[in-house]
Amino acid sequence: MKLRIAKTHCSMYNLEDYNYDLPEELIAQVPTTSRDRSRLLLVERAKKSFSDHHFFDLPRLLRPGDLLVVNNTKVVPSRLFGHKESGGQIEILVLGHSNSDAIRSNTRWCLLRSSKRPKRGSQLLFENNISGTVKDLGDGGLVQIDFHGVSSIDSLLQEKGHMPLPPYIKRERGDFRASTDRKRYQTVFALKPGAVAAPTAGLHFSKGLIEQLKQAGYDLVHVTLHVGHGTFRPVKKADIREHRLGEEAYTIDPDASRAINMAKRGGRRVIAVGTTVVRALETVAERNGEITPGRGKTDLVITPGYIFKAVDGMVTNFHLPKSSLLFLVSAFGGLDLIQNAYAWAIEKRYRFYSYGDAMLIT
Repeated sequence: MKLRIAKTHCSMYNLEDYNYDLPEELIAQVPTTSRDRSRLLLVERAKKSFSDHHFFDLPRLLRPGDLLVVNNTKVVPSRLFGHKESGGQIEILVLGHSNSDAIRSNTRWCLLRSSKRPKRGSQLLFENNISGTVKDLGDGGLVQIDFHGVSSIDSLLQEKGHMPLPPYIKRERGDFRASTDRKRYQTVFALKPGAVAAPTAGLHFSKGLIEQLKQAGYDLVHVTLHVGHGTFRPVKKADIREHRLGEEAYTIDPDASRAINMAKRGGRRVIAVGTTVVRALETVAERNGEITPGRGKTDLVITPGYIFKAVDGMVTNFHLPKSSLLFLVSAFGGLDLIQNAYAWAIEKRYRFYSYGDAMLIT
């Protein structure tokens, strides 16, 4: 992304328009000492401008009457280390945490990383005399594993699992920062277990900041969208409209739907905290014309040209090049403005990605 007014002649749907160079040292490896001490880039669409702040400035950057919508999904520590019978090291991410049928079974689909993919029927060995048999192989690194030596996979993960940090956050097995990750790669809103990645925009909120927001008269409601492994899926299509995400489960309760609809009818802004909230709300609004309570699944991919029906502003982190999350943010803010905002953030040395800084786009 260039440090100038972005090019005006671009397709908006060409994957290469969402590429940019990021110095490796700007990829945040640890969170800020305090959640709300991260930096915040305010991007104002009407003015086509941006300005530098800190996240604790959020109460004065919002507009009276704004309604904040956060995601209360809880990240499952679903990462396990082990090895094959041959001795080769493996790392798996256990899936299916929002699927009640999968939860009751000791057979789960997992994402597996290893130097060589195991064959069907092969044995995998984990800590505490736990083993697994490879039952089936899927696409994109998916393997189905039947676990042995454990009464409950969920209790195993809660006791022995590691947080499923994205690969750009470098952690070795036994890293001393693992205990910090267990706390800080989880939002203060986390309530409903089921995600394999954190809704990272929510990581910036502290309990103290939430209290300040409430005292300043801002309402805050929760929805749930369990982030699935599709969030890790690289985009391989040159035309971004052809990219597909896996389905992710969402829940919107009656209180949240009522508050959101009242805000919309009253002309007040709905500020989504994170792209997960955007996708949940826009999915329901697109299907039903308003925010109705209930459960469902979404595979919505938002690209430029999309007409937003529920969301008037968003808090979001800085996203990877060529990612579906960057498509969504560009659809909301405008590709040119977002390109320039990212260039500004790089020049000003903002910290990027999950443990990095945030943007408020209004």
